Amino acid sequence: MTTTRLSATQLTAPGLVNLPTPPTGWPIGSYATYAEAQRAVDYLADHDFPVQDLTIVGVEPMVVERVAARLTWPRVLGGGAASGAWFGLFVGLLLGLFSPGPTLAPILIGLLTGVAFGASFAAASYASLRGQRDFVSTTQIVAGRYDVLCEPRHAEKGRDLLAELALASPSSA
Repeated sequence: MTTTRLSATQLTAPGLVNLPTPPTGWPIGSYATYAEAQRAVDYLADHDFPVQDLTIVGVEPMVVERVAARLTWPRVLGGGAASGAWFGLFVGLLLGLFSPGPTLAPILIGLLTGVAFGASFAAASYASLRGQRDFVSTTQIVAGRYDVLCEPRHAEKGRDLLAELALASPSSA
């Protein structure tokens, strides 16, 4: 069995799948937040650095779930009714466009039907959880740190420029 290594240009050539590849380059800076890493790359760009040789890599990824609110029956039913109302309004408007005569009746029927179905589906979904998830949350993937990598041909120059940035503003770099 023969294995063939594809170059980066072959992986992104038309007709071929863009396969995920690990980043390459030497680390020239490490930052606690993405905003700091982005600021470093922006600083390099402002100093005519070839930014196409840079990569920001999030290291030590973690999933962060931020709890936004407690779920209650009124919140569930209200959210379901609101979602259903938008969908019902859309369907009602479409029916109103293609129905002869007054267009208010299909819009109202679509709206009321959407509210009823939206609230019903939301209630069924919430009841099926049986109190095991009584909260609303958002989930993000964040990194423990962000490294700026640079291709070896410009790594030394990049490190020097980022050192200048760190000296110019020690409290924010």
